[in-house]
Amino acid sequence: MQSAMEGPEGVEEGEILCSEETEDDSVSPTDLSELLKEGTKESHDRAENTQFVKDFLKGRIKKELFKLATVALYFTYSALEEEMDRNKDSPVFAPLYFPLELHRREALAKDLKYFYGEDWEEKVQCSEATQHYVDRIHHVGQHEPELLVAHAYTRYMGDLSGGQVLKKVAQRALKLPSTEEGIQFYTFDSISNAQQFKQLYRARMNALDLDKNTKERIVEEANRAFRFNMQVFDELDKIGRSLPEATQDGGFPVHDGKGDLRKCPYYADKLGKAGSSCPYHAASALAKQPLVQLILAACVAVAAGAAAWYLM
Repeated sequence: MQSAMEGPEGVEEGEILCSEETEDDSVSPTDLSELLKEGTKESHDRAENTQFVKDFLKGRIKKELFKLATVALYFTYSALEEEMDRNKDSPVFAPLYFPLELHRREALAKDLKYFYGEDWEEKVQCSEATQHYVDRIHHVGQHEPELLVAHAYTRYMGDLSGGQVLKKVAQRALKLPSTEEGIQFYTFDSISNAQQFKQLYRARMNALDLDKNTKERIVEEANRAFRFNMQVFDELDKIGRSLPEATQDGGFPVHDGKGDLRKCPYYADKLGKAGSSCPYHAASALAKQPLVQLILAACVAVAAGAAAWYLM
């Protein structure tokens, strides 16, 4: 996720976690949306360059790791939306309360039911890094509700921007159903136009009655939110290293992602492109099958016989 580079489907990598991609002449440098955009650039770039996120964008996401990431999101959004509900009438947050359009807890519960079964609640637990994130959200919601703006902005604006890229990558790489089971988290049925909604959300943020000091604290809290996300990503990356390599249907190993991707134009996981696996690796794996080896041997024998006849 680097802001100067372009990622899948034409979305800049700096838009994966949250987005302020549209220039608006009516925005003032002192508006909260502009302060957040400028004040979180460095954190944004660091978060989007974690190994977990880079691997995800390449389609190198193991199903077990994706399931754990979904668990982390469930606990994070459960905390965030609990505190948003608590502060829905607070003047420092009420204008940004869009439960029908934005809330993700129920969608994540559906995803976890798909991955873990009916008894999913008994099988999942909050990880250490996620718990730190959750604790901070609860503290903010109960003691400094104006800072909830930072957490809502960081999460939801990202979900509506680069999150839509991750949805497509996950669906393809993990061979999830076209009916979107397992990726309900990324589906916003009550938002018909994401770009327009983000503009509305930023306008509501800018209309909040906040002094300069409070705006600075919100920017600082947004940077803190990015750090919590990075800690969760790092935790997932460490877990991922201990998991076995995923396999495609038929038992063929998934392309390891090493080397220059441009030299393998059919690589299925290349940032948002459709297609099957790398033809070289697929052919190599196929050639190891006994039946295929027998057919190849017969073809070689026929070709050798034909060549001998031609040379006589």
